[in-house]
Amino acid sequence: MGSEMCIRDRVKVVNANLDKLWFRTVQIVTGIALCLAATVILLLLRKNRATLRRKNTEILYRDELFQKLSLNVDDVFLMLDTKTSKVDYVSPNIERLLGVSEGEVRQNIHVLDKLRTKNAPKNDEVCLDGLRSGGQREWDFEYLHQQTGEQRWFHIIAMGSEVEGRAKYILVMSDRTADKQVNQALSDAVAAAETANRAKSTFLSNMSHDIRTPMNAIIGFTTLAVSNIDDKERVKDYLAKTLASSKHLLSLINDVLDMSRIESGKLHLEEVEVNLSDVLHDLKTIVSGQIYAKQLELYMDAMDVTDEDVYCDKTRLNQVLLNLLSNAIKFTPAGGTVSVRVRQLAGKVRGCGQYEFRIKDNGIGMSPEFAQKIFEPFERERTSTVSRIQGTGLGMAITKNIVDMMGGTIEVQTEQGKGTEFIIRVPLRPQAEHRPVEKITELEGLKALVVDDDFNTCDSVTKMLVKVGMRAEWTLSGKEAVLRARQSIEMSDAYHAYIIDWRLPDMNGIEVTRQIRSLNDDTPIIILTAYDWSDIEVEAKAAGVTAFCSKPMFMSDLRETLMSALGQKQTDAEQELLPEKNADFKDKHILLVEDNELNREIAQEILREYGFRVDTAENGAVAVEKVSAAAPGSYDLILMDVQMPVMDGYTATRTIRALDDPARAKLPILAMTANAFDEDRRNALESGMNGFLSKPIVIGDLVQELHKIL
Repeated sequence: MGSEMCIRDRVKVVNANLDKLWFRTVQIVTGIALCLAATVILLLLRKNRATLRRKNTEILYRDELFQKLSLNVDDVFLMLDTKTSKVDYVSPNIERLLGVSEGEVRQNIHVLDKLRTKNAPKNDEVCLDGLRSGGQREWDFEYLHQQTGEQRWFHIIAMGSEVEGRAKYILVMSDRTADKQVNQALSDAVAAAETANRAKSTFLSNMSHDIRTPMNAIIGFTTLAVSNIDDKERVKDYLAKTLASSKHLLSLINDVLDMSRIESGKLHLEEVEVNLSDVLHDLKTIVSGQIYAKQLELYMDAMDVTDEDVYCDKTRLNQVLLNLLSNAIKFTPAGGTVSVRVRQLAGKVRGCGQYEFRIKDNGIGMSPEFAQKIFEPFERERTSTVSRIQGTGLGMAITKNIVDMMGGTIEVQTEQGKGTEFIIRVPLRPQAEHRPVEKITELEGLKALVVDDDFNTCDSVTKMLVKVGMRAEWTLSGKEAVLRARQSIEMSDAYHAYIIDWRLPDMNGIEVTRQIRSLNDDTPIIILTAYDWSDIEVEAKAAGVTAFCSKPMFMSDLRETLMSALGQKQTDAEQELLPEKNADFKDKHILLVEDNELNREIAQEILREYGFRVDTAENGAVAVEKVSAAAPGSYDLILMDVQMPVMDGYTATRTIRALDDPARAKLPILAMTANAFDEDRRNALESGMNGFLSKPIVIGDLVQELHKIL
């Protein structure tokens, strides 16, 4: 039993030791586990911290990248709260694109409403109303840049979204201003191209018609001249009409050239000495055929013109007046009336007189809409009446530009169905040094009677008669004129001159003349008319008419006619078509270089008329050969066409100038070309030519240039 007790005690000791060992083991294992766990946790924490740091860096990089991108792109990004309209985010580039700061938009989104144009909706809610998460809408807005006021176009995309359970609007505002401007420019270009194409087609159609009209006259009158070759007077008349038609044809071509010159600023006015009486009478001569053909009444008069000799560009002034008068004739039906009146007003420009030209008709008139744009190129009235009347559509634009260049004004007064009046006022510098002595000693104190149904004409002619020293009276009636003539004879205070209009309402001027002559009154009687008096000359002379005077009557016309009626001066009514011939050109040797056979023949005949010996060459190469082979001094002048096959005129001139022999190299060369621009003149001179003539060659200009060179 004791041994068992001993054994139990020993077992208890062993167990206790084992328990201690287990506890110690557990403690050790637990400590190790805790250490391992702590180590793992530390490692995990360190890893997570590194990951978080990396994530934060990436976020910062992304944010910086987005900020930089948003500053430089043309898209504005916004995020709004759907309920409060509070701006959660706005990209900073909004200040560049719209001129408002990021802070202003964050504070109040409605600041953008002030930038919208009147056509835009009042606010975003109009477009965002009802937009749900996942939905998308698009629209366009026009804004005005707050700082510059520039109009800008935006395309807006709105998307519904949800962030942390709150509904949001995400807006992308894309600036489409550049695209809009490019598209607008392309649209404008297409429209301009289409307009230009239509204008070109219309212009070519109208030009085709207008060119054919004078060409038909040229061919017709030339044919008539050939058919009546033995009738000198009729041939001369036909040739004069042919020449007039040719000048009209040339004016149509000049219309095109002039428009190009005006638009490029290359048209320059050239002041020369001009007599307004000559201008108006030439104008009447040019349109007389059209007046007669349409059986129109033409009235021309001058009012209070004390300075008829002026300095101006005669060609341009004539171009303006002729264009307006031609239009008046064109748009006035048969039997209508056309009038031209010139008046001298008080000058607004120092040293210049103010001259007013009124061209009036009782034709079809114009619509108010067309009258507003009549001076624009290629514009023509689009009515059934006008569409039958052709024209270039350039004349009025050219007229307006020329008047502007002259420092004047032009206005139009018109009413459809009643007619049109153009009023031109231009400053012209008088030739004060050429103003003639007005008094006529032989007529001082003598009495004259003016008979005309137009009060203005009576008033104007009466004033001029007073200025030459006469006592003047006037009447509007032919019957009263006869009565006054009878009374003046009976009272021994007879008239010493009668100036009677041909077209009077009660009796014409010829009948008035007959009745005055029946009183045994041999006083000089002058018939005043706006028409060609050749048709009535025989009858008028037989009735006792002393002289004729064309309307409008200027002081120079009155003085010349009165002196002629008194037998102190005879006027030569016959106008020479060619400049006066003299012996300056006799036996001068000219080399004519022209590739067109017909032009060569015409030029040869003209030059031979003036005494030249003419040699010809069909191109520049042949001309160079002839000059090189001829003895020095053989040729006095070369007339050189510019555009020719084989060798053109410029090349030929430079080749001649490069010849070794100075006598040949310095030979005078005069250019002839159909190109009439200033650069063509400059090219001719730069190539070594001495002068320049535009085709078709005007004989007077040719003779003038030859006088300069030879």
